[in-house]
Amino acid sequence: MFQEKDVPIQVAVGNYDLGICGLDWVEELLVKYPSSAVVKVTDLGYGEGALYAAAKSGRIAAKAGITRIASEYPNLAESFAGQLRLRRFSVLPLWGAAEAYPPEDAELVLLPGKTAEELTGYGLVSIGRIVDFRAYLIANRSSLKTKNMAHLLTSITDNLSPLRECPSSVNIVTTIEANDKKEVIRIDADTVRLALPDGHQQVHVRRVFDQAGIQVEDYPSAGGNRRPSSNLEGVFIKVIRPQDMPLQVANDNFDLAITGRDWLTEHKYQFPSSPVAELLCLKYGKVKIVAVINKDVPAENINDWQQICSRNKMVCRVASEYINIADHYARSNRLSRYRIIPTWGATEAFLPEDADLLVENTETGGTIDRHNLKIIDTLFESTACLIGSTRRISSPLKSNRMKYIVQALKDAVEAG
Repeated sequence: MFQEKDVPIQVAVGNYDLGICGLDWVEELLVKYPSSAVVKVTDLGYGEGALYAAAKSGRIAAKAGITRIASEYPNLAESFAGQLRLRRFSVLPLWGAAEAYPPEDAELVLLPGKTAEELTGYGLVSIGRIVDFRAYLIANRSSLKTKNMAHLLTSITDNLSPLRECPSSVNIVTTIEANDKKEVIRIDADTVRLALPDGHQQVHVRRVFDQAGIQVEDYPSAGGNRRPSSNLEGVFIKVIRPQDMPLQVANDNFDLAITGRDWLTEHKYQFPSSPVAELLCLKYGKVKIVAVINKDVPAENINDWQQICSRNKMVCRVASEYINIADHYARSNRLSRYRIIPTWGATEAFLPEDADLLVENTETGGTIDRHNLKIIDTLFESTACLIGSTRRISSPLKSNRMKYIVQALKDAVEAG
């Protein structure tokens, strides 16, 4: 079992003969790699939805002449921009929560949903339908030609409606019209832009903020509100994915953010001169970033593993969500022949068939042990941290507001 986004890639490279995933993720792969060895076999008749382009008011108003498009589907986003003949655009690849970005940080987003009406719950308007999708059975092209899978395929397709057909192509349909008008929240040069994490970190963040005397209303939000209010004057708060925060701070979309040291490290390995730095360790959310192999391999540490790779002249397949950390680790430990396999979660499923080494995070090591895996090295310990831009702040008022937030959180952390 893999994360859905990983399935088309694994089938395309030939690690698996067949796979099941949404057609949206198949098209995300094929729009960039049209000659990829993925064949759409049949519609499985469930999981119906569409990928929509959406904006805050149904209009595009480019910032500084550049239309910003945020999405988990960066390849389809780029293709969509081409279809619109946008002269200047920027695609912001995300881990999720794209609905939070318009209008302050993006003009357009690509979001999946069952109907266009679902977007109104995010305060967005559908301006085009990119891809209609359902769950599909897909296959590796070479496997279909060389392996006898007729009985298996028949056992699946015989129970499906014969009227369903796999589309040969996906047409991008749009009703968008560019407009110069903007509908944005007013954020002036004195406003501090603060990003808070969604997901399981919210309870811990709320506890630290309460101890600091900073009241954040509707966070965590039962209704999915991504713009909570606070008792801090001149501070705009938005809730996004922790994985996206370092890049968003570096791009000057936020001044302060709470994320994990692992994601900051991942970002800094990719962009060493990035203008973002850790300002404060928040001392919660502790996990270890570790190197993991199968228990059956006779290696107890990374030196043993390096010798096995060298002796067998093998290409070490390293699977990880942290592709830049994994690449740095492999080079630093002289794995002269290696290949990084990007994943979107459930990384433990890759060993031993589809990867030889994992770079993974763990709190107790229990999940690793249950999957017949073992830790052979610890790269570093990660905790939640407050990060910020290292750019010079031209506004004294904004600078003082940022210093107040940092000091208040520091006092709360030190007080325990």
